[in-house]
Amino acid sequence: MTTRDLNRDLNKEYQDKSDRKYAYEFDYVLRDFMIRDFKPLFISPESSNQISNTLEMGCYKGEFTQKISPYFDTISVMEGSSELVKYCQDKFEQRPELVNHKNIYYFNQRFEDATLDQSFDNIFLIHTLEHLDEPIEILKRINQWLTKSGRLFLAVPNANAASRQIAVNMGLISHNAAVTEGEKEHGHRRTYSLDTLRRDATKSGLKIVREGGVFFKPFANFQFDQIIKEKIVNLDYLDGCYQLGQRYPDLCASVYLVCEKG
Repeated sequence: MTTRDLNRDLNKEYQDKSDRKYAYEFDYVLRDFMIRDFKPLFISPESSNQISNTLEMGCYKGEFTQKISPYFDTISVMEGSSELVKYCQDKFEQRPELVNHKNIYYFNQRFEDATLDQSFDNIFLIHTLEHLDEPIEILKRINQWLTKSGRLFLAVPNANAASRQIAVNMGLISHNAAVTEGEKEHGHRRTYSLDTLRRDATKSGLKIVREGGVFFKPFANFQFDQIIKEKIVNLDYLDGCYQLGQRYPDLCASVYLVCEKG
């Protein structure tokens, strides 16, 4: 069982130190398709007098915060990197229209240390679980932070993505679930597939209500960046990859679970 590494520097892990970037332009395209899958399952307040209560765990530079801001009144953001918290605070203070002038509250805390005095209707843990030393323990904490009818939206990069399996056959990666050197530099501790993600959620006591994959992925992220930049593919092609991913979730860029309180 993995134990917590007390020496991690979260202000360094997000920085690009090699050819592998922490985030590619394709990552932000992918999140648009995630929202398409998740949106019908967002939890709204039971009364019009209530405020939708949402927690985003891990924000990087706030791109996903921007994407979910139209759907919620307030967003609480928990982020372990003090540099990323300041970056997002400054960004949205200077340009509040990016988050639809919504209220964003920040907690500069590591998930393992956080103490929350409220529960949440919607919790987002997007491409973050694979970074955690003790993922099951964090999922157990999330189970406690959900409201009675709340939902966790959990997504991770997929070990079995078509592009990753191609890389294995090319000899670039030893096996599907391997953690590459570039991924290690950015704090990855494991590479999930749908079955191992389901295993950890179940062990934590969460109730899985939906699972799936987002976007059939024939190319690596850096290749998609080049292809999109050169306009080799258009939006119809990207939408086709998304639609194909609905049929073949195990070959998608990301796999996800929607969970309720167990």
